[in-house]
Amino acid sequence: MALERVAANGLVLLGCGKMGSAMLAGWLANGLAPGSVWVLDPHPSDWLKSTGVHVNDGLPEAPAVAIIAVKPQMMGAALPGLQALGNGTTVFLSIAAGTQIAAFEAAFGADSPIVRAMPNTPAAVGRGITAICGNGNVGEADLALAEELLSAVGQVVRLEGEHQIDAVTGVSGSGPAYVFHLIETLAAAGVAEGLPEEMAMQLAKATVAGAGALAEAASESPTQLRINVTSPNGTTQAALEVLMDEATGFPPLLKKAVKAATERGRELANG
Repeated sequence: MALERVAANGLVLLGCGKMGSAMLAGWLANGLAPGSVWVLDPHPSDWLKSTGVHVNDGLPEAPAVAIIAVKPQMMGAALPGLQALGNGTTVFLSIAAGTQIAAFEAAFGADSPIVRAMPNTPAAVGRGITAICGNGNVGEADLALAEELLSAVGQVVRLEGEHQIDAVTGVSGSGPAYVFHLIETLAAAGVAEGLPEEMAMQLAKATVAGAGALAEAASESPTQLRINVTSPNGTTQAALEVLMDEATGFPPLLKKAVKAATERGRELANG
């Protein structure tokens, strides 16, 4: 239904970097006609030019959705190009980190339907998760439209409101970096125990990726999966006694890390 609405009225994509390109590739693969997409990007890639979409070719009169996918520092220069679409039926969907809904209401008009989304980098390989929320002008059909478009690059969850978005940033927005660091440190620990560096990294990557896939696919909870792999008085238990230590292990460390990211998100949003 959402793609039908886009096909009828058009879609504008402001910025087509890694995230924008991943979404566009997903939409086109799902059957969206290239002629219904208008992309505004100062440095269009050769791939973008080859897709058949409109590239830096003006704007449709009243597109179904205008997606803002530029970096926050480019926002001031980029947003004026979309002002003509404000206070109408066009849904503005922002995937730009750190910019609050109020800033888009100021730019496009208080009557504009605005959806704010927080995706994460695994979206580049279709394995992301995005949290969304909207302002008072956003209806169920608008949220469904945003949800369907963003599902092209992974899972989508709806928030109660914008007040939850900084916590999402702390968990899933910044979370991939925590996992990448886990891979780094797990591999380094393997090297310290005598493994070749390349093999240790291969083992660490495959272990983290496989465990994540199992956690998503299994009907059991991560807690039960952990218990399943932990033999009494075995090697895993010895490691978990270190990692699960209430004073020095993962529980206090990750709580502190997520809190730091969440608070920093609030600071950036408030200028």
